[in-house]
Amino acid sequence: MATYTIAIVGAGPAGYFAAQALQNLQNEELTFAIDVIERLPTPWGLVRSGVAPDHPKIKTVSKVFEKIATAGNLRLFGNVELGRDVNLEDLKSKYDAVVIATGTSIGRKLGIAGEGMPGSLSAAEFVPWYNAHPDFKNLEIPLDCDTAIVIGAGNVAMDVARMLALNPDELDPTDTATHAIAALKKSQIRKVYICARRGSENASFTSPELRELPKLEHTNVIMHKEDIDEAILAAGDEPEKDVKNNLDAMRAIAEADPTHHERTLEFLFHHVPKEILGSDRVSEIVFSTPTGEKKIPAGLVITAIGYEALPLEGLPYEKGKVLNADGHVSENVYVVGWAKRGPSGVIGTNKSDAAVVMQLLAASLKEPKNSGDINDLLAAHPVITQTHWEAINQAEVSQGEPLGKPRIKFADRDELIEIAGL
Repeated sequence: MATYTIAIVGAGPAGYFAAQALQNLQNEELTFAIDVIERLPTPWGLVRSGVAPDHPKIKTVSKVFEKIATAGNLRLFGNVELGRDVNLEDLKSKYDAVVIATGTSIGRKLGIAGEGMPGSLSAAEFVPWYNAHPDFKNLEIPLDCDTAIVIGAGNVAMDVARMLALNPDELDPTDTATHAIAALKKSQIRKVYICARRGSENASFTSPELRELPKLEHTNVIMHKEDIDEAILAAGDEPEKDVKNNLDAMRAIAEADPTHHERTLEFLFHHVPKEILGSDRVSEIVFSTPTGEKKIPAGLVITAIGYEALPLEGLPYEKGKVLNADGHVSENVYVVGWAKRGPSGVIGTNKSDAAVVMQLLAASLKEPKNSGDINDLLAAHPVITQTHWEAINQAEVSQGEPLGKPRIKFADRDELIEIAGL
């Protein structure tokens, strides 16, 4: 029996599904020893730091990750960063294959004037801030204005807008970061616009997300009927199923009886951002619309127009993702997930994607290297193992239980390492 050592860089959905695919490929003649390397002290990637806290059902996939993690042939190396604590060449020399599953963590830019001024930020910063990502704990979010604008037409844009527009008391039973709940409860924002550059027939929202919007108990949700009627005409007599479902959900919102809450979430289509204005911070955004130029006063603008991969030394990049051929990068290096294909698909998409790439990896294996592992490279570096993570996980869950929350997340890196017992 041949045992091959595989290093997976990234403990998010793509990384765990790659490990699961390798576990499923094992047989009487082939086994794998899998080391999952994660730069944060906590695993689960976007399931922990990206999924909206008011959508807890999506997070139940973490139970699958834990089953994969405890299958007997997987070790977690948390708090270990590629390029800082280990480098790619070292991994390539010690492992039979290296799988990059690092996702896409950089928000794409609009490329317009004023984008860099205070009050303008990316969903790639705002989302991990309210999800207790250690890197964004101290991010300053200007919530002292009455109007915010979210630019984008996908589920991330909708999550961001919803978090700004809902009554913060609704977050009390969730695992939203403690610091974020405190800040949002002081927020003066009462009007949130979602501005999409194209018509609603081209939006990337999903219909389940749209159908949940009218359930917001303290927020008016506004879509303009003329926008949806125009989109239905543009979509034609036989639109794709997803487009039809979206437009049906949007029409239901547009035709619903108006509500009269203090907070409002309004969708504006065919609004192309041209410039962000302000002296020492954002004060208004200039849009191009079908009827001409339009200025909307706002003190906060958050862009949610996609993500790009953070470049890592030794890996080729093109158009915001790792350059690859069906998941193969070079020699014994492979890539899965968003780092491979860009920010597309849902969490489950990573499962089928990883399965195909891991079959390619397995078919390309030669003689096992048997040349040590990552422990040889880390010396006295504090490593979060699966046991350490389980201690963190239990501490968070225990803190949340008396308050009716699924958990209270620790957002400080040093605190997480201390709770782990290191």
